[in-house]
Amino acid sequence: MPGYLTRNEHVSIGGRDWRLRVLQDRQQFSDPDGHAGRMGISSAQWSLFGQLWPAGRLLAQAMQRFDIEGKRVLELGCGIGLASLVLQQRGADVVASDMHPLAESFLAYNAALNALPALHYRQLRWDVPLPTLGHFDLIIASDVLYEAEHAALLAGVIDRHAWPEAEVLLTDPGRGNSARFSRMMAERGFALAEERCPMDDGEAPPYRGRLLHYTRSGAGSA
Repeated sequence: MPGYLTRNEHVSIGGRDWRLRVLQDRQQFSDPDGHAGRMGISSAQWSLFGQLWPAGRLLAQAMQRFDIEGKRVLELGCGIGLASLVLQQRGADVVASDMHPLAESFLAYNAALNALPALHYRQLRWDVPLPTLGHFDLIIASDVLYEAEHAALLAGVIDRHAWPEAEVLLTDPGRGNSARFSRMMAERGFALAEERCPMDDGEAPPYRGRLLHYTRSGAGSA
């Protein structure tokens, strides 16, 4: 027995019904060998990867219409992998990544559940360089700035893995750490276009969510 409970959830993205295995609730926890704990994932954080969050749906919706032609894409903190699955279905060159020890198995299961081939997945800790991961034209993530230190860690990942002419797209439910991250991105030559978006989680105000789209030209970039 895995030590945790799951359920199937349905969500519509771009007119297609997606089936997803998610954790039954946010109280699930199972770390019998202490792997997650050694990676710094607390019992309170353990279940977060296995939920379908509003920001994750928003990112998947954005990826349904985003121009992906000729772009290598990296999703950071993919969790159950909805945005990467949408990209896989569209034929994108996408790599999904997360630090949670169960993310890979959930992603593989959800790909099979939607009749898709297995996705390319890499376990990635933002504080540990992974040179073999390579470089990307587009880096995406949803609701990853929920801790103050995440802004600098995320900027470091982008330093290591974004091509000089690159795009970064984040969905953010109004967390205060995004302002610090945007300043760091500006220091790296990225311009920001922000779009306010409804988040269907039943919370006010209705436009709490945002799409943060950072672009950088190659001229003068590190």
